[in-house]
Amino acid sequence: MSILNAYIFRSGLVAFLAALFGLTGVIWVTQALQQFDLLTTKGQTLLIFLALTGLTLPSLIVIIAPLAVFFAVVFVLNRLNNDSEVVVLSAAGMSPARLMRPFLILILSVMLLVGAMSLWAMPASFLTIRNLLTEVRADFITRIIREGQFVTLDQGFVFHYRERGPNDSLKGIFIQDRRDPERINTYLAELGQTIRREKENFLVLEKGSVQRQTRGQNDPAMVSFERYAIDLSQFGAESEGAPLRPRERSTLSLFSLDPDEPFVKANYGRLIADLNDRFVNPLYALVFGLIGFAALGQPRTTRQGRGAAIAVAIAAVVVLRIAGFGASALIPKSLWAVWLVYLVPLAGFIGALIGIFGSPSFLRRPAQRLSAAEAR
Repeated sequence: MSILNAYIFRSGLVAFLAALFGLTGVIWVTQALQQFDLLTTKGQTLLIFLALTGLTLPSLIVIIAPLAVFFAVVFVLNRLNNDSEVVVLSAAGMSPARLMRPFLILILSVMLLVGAMSLWAMPASFLTIRNLLTEVRADFITRIIREGQFVTLDQGFVFHYRERGPNDSLKGIFIQDRRDPERINTYLAELGQTIRREKENFLVLEKGSVQRQTRGQNDPAMVSFERYAIDLSQFGAESEGAPLRPRERSTLSLFSLDPDEPFVKANYGRLIADLNDRFVNPLYALVFGLIGFAALGQPRTTRQGRGAAIAVAIAAVVVLRIAGFGASALIPKSLWAVWLVYLVPLAGFIGALIGIFGSPSFLRRPAQRLSAAEAR
């Protein structure tokens, strides 16, 4: 790499990292504040809080990195134009393609970063978040609920205990489960103890009874028990047996969907949309970087305004990103929109190339003939 290329690449890399860390940090803080109840109401450690919020970073980088590379390219080119360096390089015979090389290296590097985050890190992080939230919420009983309180753990599920006993045992337990309106279960137990087996948490009730009231029957069924276990993972983000959501599935698993699986049948469009989003995300890094170069890659003197070019470039980036989100949202309703997901960045790519190198000859000739005819 020549000295000039190294200088431009280094400047672009610094600007990219500054934009990436700045934008990611601001959005991460807002996301972290939404999870602050892990510390204040669910009694979790700072380590758990940082782990859960930190695992959202790959999904943020996937969206922010293409914008960061756009801002980096615009920033560096604007500075080079302010110092008249682009004008001098152009006067020395440097073509736009030659000037674009260091920027292209930066853009392709960001593409690889976004691709790694989108195809591997992001689904892995969402799966880890799912598992952590299940453990955190399953541990809610032993950490937070105070004696003598009636607390709703889930919609229609009420928990109460009279007092704590030795070894974190619970005395005088009352539980009412109304989540299934067809059958209401009420549990009474003298003693309860939380037990962890492998990755599962259970509340073991001792010396109690369960009353089951079925809709349409006047008399409830009463069953006494010596020991009864309740799986606490059902109060997590997802129960242990619940199917993985699209974003929690690996990219490889999305290529080998089981058509007979009920969840796949009911959410096939969402799964296909998520799969194609993972492959199209890196393309936006390429397109946004080229749009930034198309806006300011041509030599401009200090008297030539660059504000309009930057504004048009920003508008193009915003429109393309919104159009991409819209095309992805159409896939669950109409699978033909898969092509539209790729057409959006392709249109931006072609437009950026035209802005950098000019219209191809087969497009310029009709315009030239029309101008000649008007001149006559």
